[in-house]
Amino acid sequence: MVTSPQRRIVTVLSLVQVIGGIGNGAGLAIGALLIEDISGSEGWAGLATVALTLGAALFTVPLSTLAARRGRRPALTAGWWLGALGAGCAVAAASLTSLPLALAGLLLFGASTAANLQSRFAAADRAEPARIGRSISIVVWSTTVGAVTGPNLTGPGAAVADRVGIPQLAGPMLFSVLAFALAGLVTWLFLRPDPLIGTGRRADGSSHGAVRRALPHVRGRAAVAVFAVASSHAVMVAVMALTPVHMQGHGSALHIIGLTISLHIAGMYALSPVLGWLADRIGPELTILLGQGILVAATVLAGTSGHSEAQITAGLILLGLGWSASVIAGAALLTRTVAPEVRPLVQGFSDLCMNLAGAAGGLLAGLVVAAFGFGALNAAAALLTIPVAVAVLSSRRALRPVA
Repeated sequence: MVTSPQRRIVTVLSLVQVIGGIGNGAGLAIGALLIEDISGSEGWAGLATVALTLGAALFTVPLSTLAARRGRRPALTAGWWLGALGAGCAVAAASLTSLPLALAGLLLFGASTAANLQSRFAAADRAEPARIGRSISIVVWSTTVGAVTGPNLTGPGAAVADRVGIPQLAGPMLFSVLAFALAGLVTWLFLRPDPLIGTGRRADGSSHGAVRRALPHVRGRAAVAVFAVASSHAVMVAVMALTPVHMQGHGSALHIIGLTISLHIAGMYALSPVLGWLADRIGPELTILLGQGILVAATVLAGTSGHSEAQITAGLILLGLGWSASVIAGAALLTRTVAPEVRPLVQGFSDLCMNLAGAAGGLLAGLVVAAFGFGALNAAAALLTIPVAVAVLSSRRALRPVA
């Protein structure tokens, strides 16, 4: 049975994910274009994704440390408001044609991604053990609305930019400023009771040595959870990031490429409640294995798609679905297996690994495609699922009682 405080917490977090997701979608859709416009070079455009991903990694541990010390409400609020500041810097950078300011703004923008990720753990802080997966998945699912709506605000953003006298590409970032500011305000006013306060799950969260204090607790099933989430994220980012390049090289129209990515995002979030229920029903380890199997099917479809737009789209949908199963189940497994008093710090460490793995996947994907092609990238991505499967199976075998 879901308690009233837990129901309120999940409802508020879901609403915030919708609002913040709109801001993330709007900014992410034009980040690379903004950098290209300011720098005047396509070669610099890729730095947008790198800055956003590294920004998320940069703020993950400080926000989880703040949560351990003061609770989830101030930590998540800080993440959203730092994201608003970053989006504001990006608007200013567009007006001033300043590349350093734009990159600094995108780094700050990444704090909103860190808040977005940590919201799923906040949903599990007061959840009953049998409902951890479902609580996480509902909050993850709520991101769907913003993720789909945000990129479609490019046109309205350009119109707003013309009205206020700033470059058109800065317009969507104005929506990000407003969305992140509102997400932070809603979190601060309505995330009560705080998911962590009063549960006995806060600890000494001094910022010094937070990762070092978390590491001793990343062992056994917790280590498997962290590894599964990070590896699955690397697979997803690597294949997804180079799909538009692959499709454009085969003559696909821009609107078809956009539709493929939109359906991929839908695959990432739309079935989250089902996968969360599954993680609670059959266990997070088996759900992770299911996710790895789906990722393999996705890379086979995408890697052999050639000129087939239908096949690459199907592959990208499965890529999102495999990511969703692995990340939701991994988060549930981590929450179940780590001691409450260090849980926020270990969760922050997991998100740090996830973001760094995504950044590495995105950076290496371009090199692999340039040297060996899109098919080789998918083959390499498929191979990354093997150690995850081995780790999960070994962990399950270790839990079986000796006859």
